[in-house]
Amino acid sequence: MNTTKKRKFTLKKFLKITGISLLIIVLLLIAVPFVFQSQIKGMVKTFINENLNAKVEFSDVSLSLLKSFPQAYVEVSDLVITNYEPFKDETLATAKSLSFSMSVKELFKSADEGAIVVNTITLNEALLTLKTNSVGIVNYDIVKERPNASESSSFAFDIDQYSINKSALTYIDEESKMIVHISELNHTGTAKITSDISELDTKSEANVSFTMDSTKYLNNNHVTLDALIDMDLDNSKYTFKDNKALINQLPIEFKGYVQLLENGQDIDISFENPGSSFKDFLAVIPEAYSKNIENVNTTGDFKVSGIIKGLYSDETIPTLDISIKSDNASFKYPDLPKRVENIIIDTEIKNETGKVEDTYVAINTLNFKIDNDVFKSSATLKNITGNMLVNADIDGVLNLANITKAYPVELKNQLSGILKAKINTAFDMKAIETNAFERIKSSGSMNVTDFIFSSEDIINPIHISKADMTFNPATVSLNTFSAKTGKSDLNANGTIQNLLGFLLSDQTLKGNFNVNSNTFALSDFMVPKDKTAAENKTTSSSESLKIPAFLDCTINANVGTVLYDNLDLKDVKGTLIIKDQQATLKDLTSKLFEGALAVSGNVTTKTDTPSFNLSLSADSFDIAKSFNGLDMFQSIAPIAKALQGKLNTKINLSGVLDKEFSPVLNTISGNAFAELLTTKIEPKEGEVLNKLQGALNFVEFNKLDLKDLKAHLEFNNGKVTVKPFNLAYKDIGITVSGSHSFDKSLTYDAVFNVPAKYLGSEVNRLIGKINDNEVNKITIPVTANISGSYTSPKVSTDLTSGVTNLTKQLIEIEKQKLIGQGKDKIKDLLSGLTGGNNTNTSGGTTSTDTTKVKNDSIKTTPGKDKVKEGVKNVLGGILSGKKKKKDSVN
Repeated sequence: MNTTKKRKFTLKKFLKITGISLLIIVLLLIAVPFVFQSQIKGMVKTFINENLNAKVEFSDVSLSLLKSFPQAYVEVSDLVITNYEPFKDETLATAKSLSFSMSVKELFKSADEGAIVVNTITLNEALLTLKTNSVGIVNYDIVKERPNASESSSFAFDIDQYSINKSALTYIDEESKMIVHISELNHTGTAKITSDISELDTKSEANVSFTMDSTKYLNNNHVTLDALIDMDLDNSKYTFKDNKALINQLPIEFKGYVQLLENGQDIDISFENPGSSFKDFLAVIPEAYSKNIENVNTTGDFKVSGIIKGLYSDETIPTLDISIKSDNASFKYPDLPKRVENIIIDTEIKNETGKVEDTYVAINTLNFKIDNDVFKSSATLKNITGNMLVNADIDGVLNLANITKAYPVELKNQLSGILKAKINTAFDMKAIETNAFERIKSSGSMNVTDFIFSSEDIINPIHISKADMTFNPATVSLNTFSAKTGKSDLNANGTIQNLLGFLLSDQTLKGNFNVNSNTFALSDFMVPKDKTAAENKTTSSSESLKIPAFLDCTINANVGTVLYDNLDLKDVKGTLIIKDQQATLKDLTSKLFEGALAVSGNVTTKTDTPSFNLSLSADSFDIAKSFNGLDMFQSIAPIAKALQGKLNTKINLSGVLDKEFSPVLNTISGNAFAELLTTKIEPKEGEVLNKLQGALNFVEFNKLDLKDLKAHLEFNNGKVTVKPFNLAYKDIGITVSGSHSFDKSLTYDAVFNVPAKYLGSEVNRLIGKINDNEVNKITIPVTANISGSYTSPKVSTDLTSGVTNLTKQLIEIEKQKLIGQGKDKIKDLLSGLTGGNNTNTSGGTTSTDTTKVKNDSIKTTPGKDKVKEGVKNVLGGILSGKKKKKDSVN
């Protein structure tokens, strides 16, 4: 019994000691990384400083002895590598984390104990941008050269496994204009190390895009690759043993080797698709376009094979022999009514010399048939990396409506019509770029019938009943073009220049066209308002429409009726020139508002903010119709609302346009000249005249004669300034001047020079006391100040100047009269003295009269005050609005 107790006690004690020991070990594994944290950071910094010629930043370096136990695990977080010159401040690489695993003993090595051996590497969420500039310098050559070749690095790699997760890589070669973009990259590699040859087993998956000289050969194509590679590191030879790739859904198997040599790379690789079904061809097309091909019925074969063999160096490339063939194939999607058949593909990519300029592509045959429509084509492309030579033939008929009936392409827009083409073209790219038309050989024709296109971006479908083109070496002749959409019809002919340069070399597209139309409704070519509103939500408020920079064309138009909003322009003729992001209207004429309109000017979008400069001339325009039809007219001349009749005007305007091509009113500058021909005034139609009628009861505004009135206006910073102009109401002279703003505010002065005889009986009694003909010439200036706005004007009158003016005139007349009387008295006195008999009497009388004249002169001052007060009372009564019948102007 005691023995049993002793055993139990011993087991209990053993378990306790074991548990404590394990706990201590775990605590040590947790604690040690914190102890060696600074040493690990030092190791990473030492590696960077010794090996890399770049700026390297990271947020932290951590060590764990548990994460990959029994090995140590080191992780560098938020890694950023930035280049020095000549790629200064460009980011070469970023990574969320870069981690290593290694034996724990490697952590305790001193600098003289040899290199630290790393066993695994993991890169997470990395983004690499590799670049070769135009002179051949690469941005990824950042490893420092060692002055002593025998000097070893402080790190060595004995990798068992590595992985790259959720990463992306972009390679840009500015020399060859090549761009490779790899996204969603996941790659793992496992090495089996032997004494002679190591074996690397890799699995890769990514989306690949490849562009060469602006031509996109792969567009986000999904690629997977399982590769088993023998690595002969002593001879730098890598042999592909069992390799399978999947490009989209096309399987490819390849084998061969790549060996690194001092003067380049020796390559010998062959590949082919293992099957021969035409379904493999559909598999090359991205799934987004080909859809699910599992149940597609196919006939015929499809074969891709190739051999790449030879030396890749600065002077040579491997020879190429790549073949893509299909003979009498067909396919039909299960849910579509039409079959594409008689498909023949015969394409070769070859280089037989190893010289890059001798590479060529021969599309010997590319034919297919849908229903009874046969389409045939062929082409050869030579010297594809230099001055490329192109020779192409197209001969076929295509019913556009059958495209969606035979292939699962999702067209948002309706598309139908018959396209017939028979075209041959042969040229070299430099001939296109330099317009060397003698080296461009193009001939043939193309015509379209019953073409219908509809889209949510246009209000009505466009129906082209017929379009016929002829291809020539330098031009394409548009012989016939007849189309309708909505209320509009179009008939055109002309020439297109440099079509190949536009399509192949981003050059300007030139053309000259004659356009005739019975009716052209601008609303038929506008984007629907709800569509515009939706687009504006996703575009910057600073964005505006742009006239295409690639267009250089002249359009001569002759249109019976142009419909724009509520305007009907008749007999529209003119020329539209589009060039250098500017649209110029030249000598456009039209009938409008029962008169004639002429317009010249331009709109340019070359700068960030579009602007315009226009000259308009209107002859015999109906004023009322012009005011109701033109918003701009309402802003320039709001008073015209109350006018009826005809006018001539010339207007010069310039300013800025908003993003919808409407004038920004406060930026408009320019001038205008207006001449009224025959005019009738309706004061009740205009608030300003209505207010004046109430304030000035001596003028009947509906009887104003405005015939032959001329006015000059100037526009600046959203303000319209009217220079002084004169008009008359019977024998009342009126001078008007002032300004108004496009925000509808007014500041005007109207000065009425009113003859005294029209001021009523009280004024007539006042001036009747002065028996002088000059009284009939007296006019009193009455100023009406107009302010407020178009819709709510304010009118005030200034009596001060009128009172002062009338007073001065009456005093001056009385003064001149008294002076005249004095002169008469003196003459009488002198006459008496020379007569002799009446000397004494006359002398007494003269003295008395002289004194009287003097006294009369002295009494002028109190008389002046009385006159002024009388004038003021009279004018105040007239302008108070209490109109008396006897005071009316008849």
